[in-house]
Amino acid sequence: MQIHVVQRGENLWLISSRYGVNANRIIAVNELQDPNRLVIGQALVIPPPYPEYVVRLGDTLGTIAGRFGISVEAIAKANSITDATQIRPGQVLIIPVLYHTVLPGETLWMIANRYGVTVQAIAQANQITNPALISPGQNLKIPEKMRQIIDVNGYINVFGKVAAGQVRKDGVHLTYLCPFGYRMKDDGSLEPVDDQELIAAAYEKHVVPVMSITNFSATEAGSKLAHTILSSPELQNKLVANILTIMTNKGYRGLNVDFENVYPSDREFYNQFLRLAVRKLHEKGFFVSSALAPKTSSEQKGLLYEAHDYAAHGEIVDFVVLMTYEWGYRFGPPQSISPINEIRRVLDYAVTVIPRNKIFMGFQLYARDWLLPHVKGQQAETFDMQEAIRRAVQHGAEIKYDRLSQTPYYRYADEKQHTHEVWFEDARSAQAKFDLVKEYNLRGVSYWVLGYPFPQNWVLLEDNFQIRKII
Repeated sequence: MQIHVVQRGENLWLISSRYGVNANRIIAVNELQDPNRLVIGQALVIPPPYPEYVVRLGDTLGTIAGRFGISVEAIAKANSITDATQIRPGQVLIIPVLYHTVLPGETLWMIANRYGVTVQAIAQANQITNPALISPGQNLKIPEKMRQIIDVNGYINVFGKVAAGQVRKDGVHLTYLCPFGYRMKDDGSLEPVDDQELIAAAYEKHVVPVMSITNFSATEAGSKLAHTILSSPELQNKLVANILTIMTNKGYRGLNVDFENVYPSDREFYNQFLRLAVRKLHEKGFFVSSALAPKTSSEQKGLLYEAHDYAAHGEIVDFVVLMTYEWGYRFGPPQSISPINEIRRVLDYAVTVIPRNKIFMGFQLYARDWLLPHVKGQQAETFDMQEAIRRAVQHGAEIKYDRLSQTPYYRYADEKQHTHEVWFEDARSAQAKFDLVKEYNLRGVSYWVLGYPFPQNWVLLEDNFQIRKII
């Protein structure tokens, strides 16, 4: 995949011609709402220039796949075909295989470097015995590049049929699903959650459902509640027993523990609770994970951080989710929500005390719009990336890119001439985050939160990684 940043005077036709890709494919991959109105600075994912094939009478996906030397599954996935028997003459199929026409002066090494594959892989795919003997005009088949295998977790904080539909849509990209969440009570019980449809949808897409518990709510920080539970061995045991009952009855496979705003004095109590939960849940075949605030050192002060013992969590639980987002807090001043420079500082510390194969890097799926000048406590509006682009188009804003945080942003004036500042994610910032996952060799990515459309993210995720499925 390539990423193109729209320049002044460019339109979709010029861009598609430059890359030799059908404009409709660019529209589809980016889910462009108004293809005739692009914004300066807008980042577009450019799909590979795959050939198209017109189905003939007597063709099957098997015969077509054999003709191009790829799998039936690859063609079905590229064309969103759910029933391999349902193709018809005249239907146009995208064939997910790359070809490259050798240009004068090109070497096999140059071509391999361009497509991110090895010289040996191209030579093998094209039965080339001497890599030095290629000639201008020769068509070479480019094999699929090797992709790192990762786990992907997705939190979802809404329930019901619509939410289940979202899981069915995004489930192909997920290893785990965390419906958020079960809030504990001060007697060790848990508030009920209507999560059966989400769990069923997860199993349909071979996604592992993970029970998520928390101590906070939209109106309460939960510090006192956490202390009540964590300081009492009796309540700890009761909470774990209730967790096991729900997990067994509903079909959860693991637990995600999200205690936030825990008093610093309760730090060791929290570690003890995790040890108890791991011992009890492992006995029943369940795994345990935790969610951690984004710390940059063991000495970091603040209610969000001090009770989150990175080294202890790294030793005790099966994996951790680093909540590497919310620098651009909805009640704070406008800034990048997930700045790469800050995420890097968190990872630099985390990998010194937590095994890399236990670390999920957090990735936010939402954008924010702040009113300027910012007034302390004034709440920013939260919405999806598609809406961020729509507003830029509507107000004729030019999208800029902050190199330090690797984040796009823009300003616009509304109908009342009030100035707004929007920070969001695009193909460039998503790719920068995926590069971090590869650089640090992490276990995977954890999204907060499903339900905010960001089509470019999923395309790039699949281009960079192979998503592990364990059920």
